[in-house]
Amino acid sequence: MDLFKILLLTFLVNFSFCFAADPYSFYNFEVSYITASPLGVPQQVIAINGKFPGPTINVTTNENLVVNVRNKLDEGLLLHWSGIQQRRVSWQDGLAGTNCPIPPKWNWTYEFQVKDQIGSFFYFPSLHFQRASGGFGSFIVNPRSVIPVPFSTPDGDITIAIGDWYTRNHTALRKALDDGKDLGMPDGVLINGKGPYQYNKTLVPDGIDYETITVHPGKTYRLRVSNVGISTSLNFRIQGHNLVLAESEGSYTVQQNYTSLDIHVGQSYSFLVTMDQNASSDYYIVASARIVNETIWRRVTGVGILHYTNSKGKAIGHLPPAPQDEFDKTFSMNQARSIRWNVSASGARPNPQGSFKYGSINVTDVYVLRNMPPVKIKGKRRTTLSGVSFVNPSTPIRLADKHKVKGAYKLDFPKRPLTGPPRMETSIINGTYRGFMEVILQNNDTKMQSYHMSGYAFFAVGMDYGEWTENSRGTYNKWDGIARSTIQVYPGAWSAILISLDNPGAWNLRTENLDSWYLGQETYVRVVNPDENNKTEFGAPANVLYCGALQKLQKPQKISSSATRSIGFTSLSMVVMALVMVLH
Repeated sequence: MDLFKILLLTFLVNFSFCFAADPYSFYNFEVSYITASPLGVPQQVIAINGKFPGPTINVTTNENLVVNVRNKLDEGLLLHWSGIQQRRVSWQDGLAGTNCPIPPKWNWTYEFQVKDQIGSFFYFPSLHFQRASGGFGSFIVNPRSVIPVPFSTPDGDITIAIGDWYTRNHTALRKALDDGKDLGMPDGVLINGKGPYQYNKTLVPDGIDYETITVHPGKTYRLRVSNVGISTSLNFRIQGHNLVLAESEGSYTVQQNYTSLDIHVGQSYSFLVTMDQNASSDYYIVASARIVNETIWRRVTGVGILHYTNSKGKAIGHLPPAPQDEFDKTFSMNQARSIRWNVSASGARPNPQGSFKYGSINVTDVYVLRNMPPVKIKGKRRTTLSGVSFVNPSTPIRLADKHKVKGAYKLDFPKRPLTGPPRMETSIINGTYRGFMEVILQNNDTKMQSYHMSGYAFFAVGMDYGEWTENSRGTYNKWDGIARSTIQVYPGAWSAILISLDNPGAWNLRTENLDSWYLGQETYVRVVNPDENNKTEFGAPANVLYCGALQKLQKPQKISSSATRSIGFTSLSMVVMALVMVLH
């Protein structure tokens, strides 16, 4: 074997060491501004590869994903993969507490394995309120072919991103928050980046581009629906069609029929929908504001069209109604409680989902996290968790640990809400590695909240109105509570989750309401194996970015070399082919 063959073989051995024996997928993302008019008003939105929303990432369990990101914005950028657990590698989570921003005009490559997961998720830009201008897209993790799925293979797979929307871009919205103002009512709701079909000429102006989903009669489709919006819970429904709930954020559910379902900010669901109507006309797809005064919020309604190939005409008449529960605040909560884990189905692995008996595990730590209406701290309007308004670290948490940066954060987040005045700090939770943590999310605000935990699928075991007490544990579902990554907390109510802390790293626990998150309603859970000789967590990637106290370690990036990096990764298959030809 000559020198060229040896070098080529060495390269591939080293590369395969990084990616093990599992397949890999490559994506190139160019993130930039474009002008679009989703609600009929020209505005600046964030696109990926010139598209809004961005492309769908479609991978299979255990695949290795390489996403090369070129930042063509005028500010720092990070992409967060919401619900992807980043097993042992929080370095790739794409949040201010885990990564330094990708500077403007720079490339940076995310590399991670989608380990032991299936399901429906989405990604989005996590800094500077950018999600309010777009930059989001769907993220599908398919099961391996050897793992059974608890329903027949659908005839099609359709992603639907719904979310509230403002005609002001993210910089204007961000300035309003910085100035101590409330964002006010959104200007509308988008479905896959498009405005509403003109179902009402008073509420919807002419010339709006709307979403149309074309289907074949008699076929069954899997609809993956994510609320990628800013702060509004949405009720999702399709005129004349039942929604069979099948999966939520990586967990198969007990299959139940719904005429509509409330989807809160940051949540994702899969529905099986059979096209069993007579197609006398097209059908409305609706996402309308919930847990607000719906009479006043009528304009906050997204409308698309479900079009049968044999449809006889356009959709006409009134929209299908939302739940009529203005005076019944328990309806939506009872609907949420009805969502159950399918304990007999296989998940990402062949063993049944219910084989993990979460209800019989002893809890090691309990945290009661309470949010309140915004408060003034040092003259600034801020939001809090348990009296702490989080300040993002200038040096990401695990990077600070690696380089022994002192004072980057404090491991002193309170287990119970503070009784004194609120404070602004980089205060995080000291998680116990392999511990089992109970978190109670108490919403003492008047608006809906939803909370997300990175790095894990937690067990949603209970929710109710009023103040949580020790006696509330008697109402917990200890058998088939859904495992997911985002849970709603109703105004004046609480939700309880259980988390098995088996994934080392630094993991974000935050409200998904973008305005409240921006103003400080979050923290991190730092989970570290105390046995330093046990390499349970991967080290920093070779391309790690430096900032804050470590800024001097960052080398400048040449644009030409960064482009070469992308080409090198995407040409791997060509190298493999070349190796095969050379060795033969």
